[in-house]
Amino acid sequence: MVQLSREQWKGHAALIVFSISVAGSYSLGHIVANEIAPMAITTVRFVLAAVVMGMFALMTGGMRRRNFEAPWRYLFLGALFASYFVLMFEGLKTADAVSAVAVYTLMPAMAAGFGWLVLRQITTPRMALALSVAALGALWVIFKGELGSLAGLDVGRGEMIYFVGCFAHALYTPMVRRLNRGETAIVFTFGTLVAGAIVLILVGWGELMATDWAALPAVVWIAIAYLVVFSTAVAFVTLQYATLRLPSAKVMAYAYLTPSVVILWEAALGNGFPAPMVLLGVGLTIVALFILLKDEEAPETSAQDV
Repeated sequence: MVQLSREQWKGHAALIVFSISVAGSYSLGHIVANEIAPMAITTVRFVLAAVVMGMFALMTGGMRRRNFEAPWRYLFLGALFASYFVLMFEGLKTADAVSAVAVYTLMPAMAAGFGWLVLRQITTPRMALALSVAALGALWVIFKGELGSLAGLDVGRGEMIYFVGCFAHALYTPMVRRLNRGETAIVFTFGTLVAGAIVLILVGWGELMATDWAALPAVVWIAIAYLVVFSTAVAFVTLQYATLRLPSAKVMAYAYLTPSVVILWEAALGNGFPAPMVLLGVGLTIVALFILLKDEEAPETSAQDV
C-alpha cells in the first residue's frame, strides 16, 4: 500500500474545509430562499467573491500577467460553476429538498466518469468501495433511515434541472486540473470567479435590474456575506487546491460528507439533532472517507503550493 504524500494529506484537509463551508450555505440558503432570485444572489456572490479573491491575490504577490493567458479557460470553468449554483436554486423552486439532495449524491460517480474521460484517472476497487459505502450512508441520512421514503422518490422537473447543474459541477472538477497551467489555487480561483461573474451579468441582467436591493432584509445580506467568503471564495480555493493533488473521484466523494455536516449546522442554529437511526448513516460516510485515505496510487508530483 502506497502511503499518502504530504501534498495528498493537504488535499484531504482542504476538502474537509470545503465540506464545512458548503454545508453552511444549505442552512443559511434555506432561510433566504424566498427573499431573492437565484440569478441575482449567484451574481452578487461571484462579483463580491472575485473582489475578495483579487485583493487576497494582490496581497500575497502571486498574481502575474502570464496567469491570464488563454482566458477562455476561465470563461469555461466560470460558466460551469455558475451554472451549478443557478440551476441548484432554480431546481429547488419545484423540487423537494430530499429529492434534490439525493440527486446531489450522484456527483461523485459522475466525477469519476469525467475523471477518466478528461484525465484518464482510474477508479480503483478501493475507491469504488468507498464511493458505494458513502452513497449508502448519505442516502440513509437524506431519507432519515426510512426505506419507505426512498421507495417513494419521484423525479420531477426540478430534480432534472438540478441534475444538469450537478453534471456541470462534476465536469468542472477534472477540468480544473486539465486547464491549470501552473497557476496557484488563489489566482486560478480569481480568474474563474471574474469570468463566472461576467457570464452571470450578461445572462441575468434582467433579474439583477428587477431586484429591489434596498428592500432586502438584513438576513439576506448576512447570508450573502457568508456565501461570498466561505461558500464561494473559501470553497473555490479549497476545491481547486485539492483537485491539483487528488483524483477527481476522491475530490467529489467529499460531497457525501455534506449531509452530515449540515446536521451539525442545523443543531448550531437551534434546530436540534436527528434521530439516532439517522446517525448510522453519518457513521457510514465517515467510514468511507477513511477508506479513501488509504491511497492506492503513486503520490502526485505536479501539485503547486499556494
